[in-house]
Amino acid sequence: MQIWYTDRPLPEDLSNSLFLAGPTPRRAEVISWRKEALQILSDLQFRGQAIVPEWSTGAFYPDEIEQFEWDEQGLERASAIVFWVPRAIATLPGLTTNVEFGRYVSLAPQRVFYGRPDEAVSVRYLDWLYEKHTQKKPYHRLTPLLKAAVEAIN
Repeated sequence: MQIWYTDRPLPEDLSNSLFLAGPTPRRAEVISWRKEALQILSDLQFRGQAIVPEWSTGAFYPDEIEQFEWDEQGLERASAIVFWVPRAIATLPGLTTNVEFGRYVSLAPQRVFYGRPDEAVSVRYLDWLYEKHTQKKPYHRLTPLLKAAVEAIN
C-alpha cells in the first residue's frame, strides 16, 4: 500500500485509491481514527493508494487553504471516498466532513462508502443522505466499511 499524506504532493495517477475522509483531530491528545484504518487496510492486504488528509508527522496544518486544495484534489481524483464519522462534538466534530459528505454523496454516490460507530452523535442526516443516494445502509464498524471499499475498486 502506498500512503499519501498532506505534506506530500499527490501523484498524477491515483488509480486504485481510497480517500480516508472524516473528522480530523485538531489537538495532539486526540488520536486519529486513520491509524486504525491504515492498519486494517494493511491487514486486508490492500495494494492500492491510501489518501490521508493529515500530516505524516502528526503536525497540524500551517496553511488551511493549502489543506483545502490538497483535500479537494484527492477527493476529486480518488477511486473511492471512505467516510468514517466517529463524531464526538468536543473532539471530532467533523464540520468540514459534513460539507464534503453532502457534496460527494450527491454528485458521485457510486464512489462513496460511509460508516460511523453506534456512539457517533448527530449523524442521522448523514445516514439518511447515504441511504437516499446509494440505496445502502451505513456501516457500523470500520473493518467491513474498508473491506467493501477495497472490493469495489479492485
